[in-house]
Amino acid sequence: LESLLRLVQEVVDKHSDTDVLETAAQTLEKLCDDQFPIFSRCETNRSRLLDMVSNRYRESLDEYTNLLTGDEEPDQDEVYALVSSLKKVSIFYNCHDMGHWNIWSGLLEIVTRSRDCLVEKQPLWVPEEAVKYCLLGCYFGLLWDKNSLADNLGGSTTHDSITDLKERLAKFMQVSKEIMGLEGAGAQLKEEAFISICDLLIVFGHCGEANGQTPLKPLAFKPDEGMGVLLNIFIQDHVFIEDEDEDIDDHQKIEELHKRRNFLACYCKLVVYNVLPTKSAADVLKHYVTFYNDYGDIIKATLGKARENNKTNCAKTMIQSLIYKFNELQQEVAGIDRGSEDFHAIKELAKRFALSFGLDALKNRDAVASLHREGILVAVNPLENPEDPAGAPPNLAFLEILTEFTGKLLKQDKKVVLGYLDKRVAGGVPNSRGDDWAPLNMYRNSLVHGEGDEGRSGAGHQAKRQYNRKRRRSGSDEDDDPDDEDFRM
Repeated sequence: LESLLRLVQEVVDKHSDTDVLETAAQTLEKLCDDQFPIFSRCETNRSRLLDMVSNRYRESLDEYTNLLTGDEEPDQDEVYALVSSLKKVSIFYNCHDMGHWNIWSGLLEIVTRSRDCLVEKQPLWVPEEAVKYCLLGCYFGLLWDKNSLADNLGGSTTHDSITDLKERLAKFMQVSKEIMGLEGAGAQLKEEAFISICDLLIVFGHCGEANGQTPLKPLAFKPDEGMGVLLNIFIQDHVFIEDEDEDIDDHQKIEELHKRRNFLACYCKLVVYNVLPTKSAADVLKHYVTFYNDYGDIIKATLGKARENNKTNCAKTMIQSLIYKFNELQQEVAGIDRGSEDFHAIKELAKRFALSFGLDALKNRDAVASLHREGILVAVNPLENPEDPAGAPPNLAFLEILTEFTGKLLKQDKKVVLGYLDKRVAGGVPNSRGDDWAPLNMYRNSLVHGEGDEGRSGAGHQAKRQYNRKRRRSGSDEDDDPDDEDFRM
């Protein structure tokens, strides 16, 4: 045992290879199990090794900082010593609680100073890799501290220690968020900041809600809208991209794909665990068909879990993602060509969403109805076509996409939806219907299918009171829609 512990220490002292250091840290973690009789001897050796790791970091940082203070440029050896020592800190902080070594605030200071350099568009004062290891070290430190507070509730955990962790968490989240939003920040920094934020939101998002953990409630961290937007932008920029580099080999492509899948899974977990509102998934769902081979399983699972959480919000998020695709297509080309490949792709996406509702129409009744209402509101707003006063509303083609969901409505609900539609476009339909009105005919026909045309007045009779409320924000994450006057099923 003594030989093994000595060799682990020697390996950590001499090597800087990631796999070697991780194996050494994990070996020490397994040996330092307090159920083993050898625990006390291993614990003593661990303390000695962590002393060495933290001292090496402090010494290399002091040397590096002193050189910069004296207007000298650190040479290759000094840069390597700093990066290597921080790498060891991050790897050992992963497996061992280094809280007693008081290095957390120093690591955050390096990250903060680096953020300041990026804000001022100055070169980083330490290598980017060193900042990445500091981010990792801070992240693991927060997890260990939260774990320690939870384990010692009713004991050494005090109000002050909870407040201290809350403040440090807020600082770390803020600096990570800023790094993610800075153009000058390198890819590996943004990636590390993204994963740290996502994981910490899962750990702290519902803090104190578990049985017996009420004192930890002040630690609960809810992302603001700005953080949600930044996380979504990261996903769009780093996950939903085509491989343009033909030079990289297959192994590298698989590695890249694995990394992107991990990013997407991190983001989707935030929706599944109600840390981000369900509507945050709309920008992910819109890629379901386009990136089906790469991420189809993750998006499908997210859709399923979101539906379990709240069927209506999930349906609204589906329609929101279709609206995004529809709007993008409108911006790309002047006027929607319903025969185009891109329009067909949106219909295909709607078909996939419709299939995901399954066969039980009764179970999904409210959700499907709210989806149709949101879709109709998009199609008929604005009702007037600024390009052609006699023409159809500019978004009317959206009704053709909405037709994919008609089969999921109950027979009696089709009448209510039809009445709602007819009240929305009443008086706006000319007698001579051109091709631009075809989506309205298609949608109406799908609603009266098998019943004969109900006619406007007959269908309107089903919903006596006109829907006069202002349109609510699409995808709003309120629990379930209150009964709409014009939409009572």
